[in-house]
Amino acid sequence: DSNDIQLVLLERQKATSLLNIGSMECLTLPAESCILKPPKHESLLAIQMPGLLAKTSAEWLRTNGLKAKKLSLYQVLAPNAFSPVEEFVPVLQKTVSSTLHEKAMMQFEWHDGTVKNVHVDPPILYDYQKRLGKMMRMYERRVDWLSRASRRMWGTVCEKRVVFLVDVSRANAMYIIHIQHSLRLLLEEQMSNKDFFNIIAFGSNVKTWQPELVPASPENLQNAWRWILTLQCEGTRNVMNVLRRAVEVDLKEKDKHESQSLYLFTTGIPDQETHTICSYMLEVCGGCDLQLHVCLFSVSAVDPGDNVLPRYANLNETAATLKDIAQAATGRFHWFGETGIYESDDISLIFSEMEKAVNYSQKCALLVESLKQRSGGQLSNQLNPEENIAMLEKPKRSRPQKIQSPKPTALTLARMVCLD
Repeated sequence: DSNDIQLVLLERQKATSLLNIGSMECLTLPAESCILKPPKHESLLAIQMPGLLAKTSAEWLRTNGLKAKKLSLYQVLAPNAFSPVEEFVPVLQKTVSSTLHEKAMMQFEWHDGTVKNVHVDPPILYDYQKRLGKMMRMYERRVDWLSRASRRMWGTVCEKRVVFLVDVSRANAMYIIHIQHSLRLLLEEQMSNKDFFNIIAFGSNVKTWQPELVPASPENLQNAWRWILTLQCEGTRNVMNVLRRAVEVDLKEKDKHESQSLYLFTTGIPDQETHTICSYMLEVCGGCDLQLHVCLFSVSAVDPGDNVLPRYANLNETAATLKDIAQAATGRFHWFGETGIYESDDISLIFSEMEKAVNYSQKCALLVESLKQRSGGQLSNQLNPEENIAMLEKPKRSRPQKIQSPKPTALTLARMVCLD
């Protein structure tokens, strides 16, 4: 019926008109006011007690690394490794070189480039492989722990006296909720066992939560969160200004204390040249226990509005610059985005140790396999059938799995039959 069609078209015109009105209203609002907030975003913090003070991966590996656990392949082989000997034998009146027992020994390149004659004991190497497997599982758990919750954004906050420098430049207007949520998780999960802290927000100018460091009490953490909720984005990234403020006021007595650091949370390149910031941090961190750690939050480019950016760099250039700044201040670099962690000094160290374990495992398996080939079938008798020397696999970053389709119901199956 033509009347029905006209009614539908009329309703469509009304809907289009309402949509246009809504779109015009949205254009008059600030962009950041349209961002969805997480549930209970403005509620009180649920503060947790972390327990023992966290350690950087470098410190953790001093007691949990392969060398610390005496699980380097060279440490395992050392008691049965011998340097080739060449000596003059008076009775024979000639120089004699040491030789290998072809059924029990192999020549093996040592870590310093020399060659050793190694007695291969398969049961010992089998046990060594099992211990390497346990270490790999422990390292995987460490990587998983470093990738979760507030550590995904900040890494591990290990020091007792900390100042957080938070980038609230105009370019972050669309991400202010993300930044606030990152700070919320940090205050809830990693701050209750610290001694003193402060938070300084910066754009072109500096906004301090407190005039100087204050105790990390539950009351102060809640007050800090209420202040964070009032932050607004404006200006550019005057990193040098906020660093000077933190060092000269909050950490003015840095030479008298230990375990203190600055955490710079930013989304882009600083206003100042890299060498200027690096030189300053190299000077202030020298001779005292102070580091600058950098957390780069990777975001899409945003129109800076009326603020002309002093510097421009693409994402990789920005990451390289901020990494140089962190290294100049003996700190750690952490780069993440909405999809996960892109680079982390703490995680990289663990992956390096895992790759070392895989390398040892491969050398161990090849050593036994080479001896098997030389000795024929006699070596197989020394191992139980299930005790095969298996190589560990290279560590891989976990990827999100595809969601499986739901199991079809009887009705669905009936429809599929009809379609066929």
